[in-house]
Amino acid sequence: MIDDIGRLVRTESPSADLTAVARSAEEVARIGASHLGAEPDVITVDGRTHLRWRLGSGPRRVLLLGHHDTVWPIGSLDTHPFTVRDGVLRGPGCFDMKAGLVMAFHALAALGADAVAGVTLLVTGDEELGSPSSRELIESEAAGCAAAFVLEASADGGALKTERKGVSLYEIRVAGRAAHAGLEPHLGVNAGIETAHQILAVAALSDTGAGTTVTPTVLTAGTTTNTVPAHGRFAVDVRVRDAVEQARVDTALRGLRPVLDGATLEVTGGPNRPPLPHAASDALYHRAGQLAQELGIGPLTAAAVGGASDGNFTAGVGIPTLDGLGAVGGGAHATDEHVIVAELPRRTALLTALVGAVLAEQPQAARESDTTAIGRSPR
Repeated sequence: MIDDIGRLVRTESPSADLTAVARSAEEVARIGASHLGAEPDVITVDGRTHLRWRLGSGPRRVLLLGHHDTVWPIGSLDTHPFTVRDGVLRGPGCFDMKAGLVMAFHALAALGADAVAGVTLLVTGDEELGSPSSRELIESEAAGCAAAFVLEASADGGALKTERKGVSLYEIRVAGRAAHAGLEPHLGVNAGIETAHQILAVAALSDTGAGTTVTPTVLTAGTTTNTVPAHGRFAVDVRVRDAVEQARVDTALRGLRPVLDGATLEVTGGPNRPPLPHAASDALYHRAGQLAQELGIGPLTAAAVGGASDGNFTAGVGIPTLDGLGAVGGGAHATDEHVIVAELPRRTALLTALVGAVLAEQPQAARESDTTAIGRSPR
């Protein structure tokens, strides 16, 4: 497993570099094929490369979901090389989430070819960007499944992620009127001041009690120091626990009105990922806890997190979803990104048991139809 993780980490794959992501997909495909005995479907959407293994024939029962793109730019290996020392594995993208992909390959291989019919493994190449080209693919592959298991890294202490907030992303553009800041400022409409008014209005939409955060982030306004700004814009990051709050904030943002006479507003964007509610994970988390105890690796813990993943999409279409089944470690997106080596076989054993348990619960008719060994399905 360490060798496989090293190969993936050394193949850098920043999301915005389409060539790098394609090269990474080739390496993921090689490693996956060596364990699964089958080549994946290579699916390119808007230049972004995704991989799909549909194992066996018959109805799809289990979706394993991960991504091979990272936030790390090309050259990060020069300052953060792949290393394994004192039981800790390090390198850009190791925790988020290349170790999780390797765990999926080894878990399915451990079950064996005859036991994994009905499993789909989907590895996307744009998750760190919000999955703009893969959302439809994720939702279509999840449809009809009994469970989706997301190989994103665990929460602190190895906790599984049983609840994720939904995400909405917006940009608010302000138009005013330029004028000379020294000679005729009164003739201008200051887009910077209007932007400030709007930032305060947007931030006030947060609701701590409901767990809703509405956060203005990237901000620009103006052109030169002696010109009344004619334009301003800022981004807004929204995180919510439920769809009602997501709709409330969306309605409020689209209802914003200018404060200054002569200023205009344009609001673009909207919901990016629906919430992953606790109810979507409850049954699978309970089953995972039972299996962990049987394997001698329990008890498990759970966490609700503000970050989103592609598991939000599978939960959003009504599929039971358990997230955070990947590596145990920390430092996602940070210089101390790392994986605890001793946890790799334990967590992989848990994933193996979970997939096997869900497949064993199929109706008899489905089991009888899924007799084909691992193989590549038609596109």
